[in-house]
Amino acid sequence: MPVKILNDPNLSEASAEKVRVELRRNDAALDSELAALPLLLRNLPLTSPARNPVYGVTNAALIHPTNGVLVVARLDGPSVEIARGLVDKAMEAETNGLWGRAYFDLRGLTNSHYKLGDDWIRGAAELIQRFGFETIVDDKPDTFSAAFPMSQIAFYAGWYDGQFSGPFTASKVDFMPGAVAYHLHSFSAHVLRTRDQYWVGPLLAKGATATIGYVEEPYLEGTINVSAFFADFTALGFNFGEAAYAAQPSISWQTTVVGDPLYRPFGRKNPADHFGKRLQELHSELLARKSKLIEWSHLQVVNLNLAQGYPASDMIGYLEQEPTTRKSAVLQEKLGDIFYSRGKLADAIDAYGKALKLEMTPQQRIRVMLGQAELLALYTKRQQALDMYQEFLKEFTNYPALLSLYQRMLPLAQDLNKTTEVVRIEKEIERLSPHAEK
Repeated sequence: MPVKILNDPNLSEASAEKVRVELRRNDAALDSELAALPLLLRNLPLTSPARNPVYGVTNAALIHPTNGVLVVARLDGPSVEIARGLVDKAMEAETNGLWGRAYFDLRGLTNSHYKLGDDWIRGAAELIQRFGFETIVDDKPDTFSAAFPMSQIAFYAGWYDGQFSGPFTASKVDFMPGAVAYHLHSFSAHVLRTRDQYWVGPLLAKGATATIGYVEEPYLEGTINVSAFFADFTALGFNFGEAAYAAQPSISWQTTVVGDPLYRPFGRKNPADHFGKRLQELHSELLARKSKLIEWSHLQVVNLNLAQGYPASDMIGYLEQEPTTRKSAVLQEKLGDIFYSRGKLADAIDAYGKALKLEMTPQQRIRVMLGQAELLALYTKRQQALDMYQEFLKEFTNYPALLSLYQRMLPLAQDLNKTTEVVRIEKEIERLSPHAEK
């Protein structure tokens, strides 16, 4: 099944003269054209995008062919196994909940036409954070670097690299079952059955469960409102297909929705249930099943309470009294984060140290080890900090940012008068440093 319909330069429509020059095209994503089939009854032209009649709706029942839209998504990707897995992972998250961390990558734009993209992604980040997810927002112009420890990904949204980059180039990416990942770029879905080109194919190959992309240039206003998408998918309990189409200003254009359209991890058993009640029900189910995923639900409880203004000391007490914390690297790391935010460095060091003795993913271990080393150095425990960095180098020999690591180690070795180690580190810095052209 092809992903797009090519532009036909010989097609002439009188109405095209009224369309902005750059939109005088009749190419489109095949799926988006199928979604617009009910609009054929209105004799809409093929040139340019069509206004999506259900854009912005908050009632999923309105997303219906009688209102002009078919929900069209595809199970596709670099392999048959990956395509089948989109349904399997969706069902797993529907059963156990969608858990993990959220990462949002802005460009730091303060003006210009493109600021709209940043505004959409920032809005999505604020929403997900309010729902208690551990949320990281990068507002610098560059995208996340390859060295960034992106662990336990539940949500990702960013822009604007042409090819998949940063943490997603690693041999193994730490996606959680049900993860939703979206990178805004004009040609992110130009080819789907690829592991190493554009974005949609590689994201699926690395483990994402649902994503959205573009087969040709849509222009920014023709991409999804990602803030609306996340609001519909989480707070309103839309399924993935409904959320994707309610967030598209245009159809008969360039958008391709990839993933199980019926995927609904935040769905309501009772339409009258609010988001908080659904979380309480899932928490109780995980407790009854003695699921390890309960650690994420406890983390969400802590974040929700902190967001509502509860004292950090209360959340420290909650975590210290909760038996799950003693065997959860996720909760021990959170405990360390809260201690650090309150300036209790010794307690933070202790919590991070306990986390490092527990089971964790490689990317989480990278983050905690590096954070612990920096904290030890800040607390003037230079020898322990240097030991931590050296242990890190043994464990993660392929770490992409070795230069910055050695640059942090050098002053520690100098302060400790470790002459041999200083010489060795300086040689590594010299070897890794980019040299100016002669």
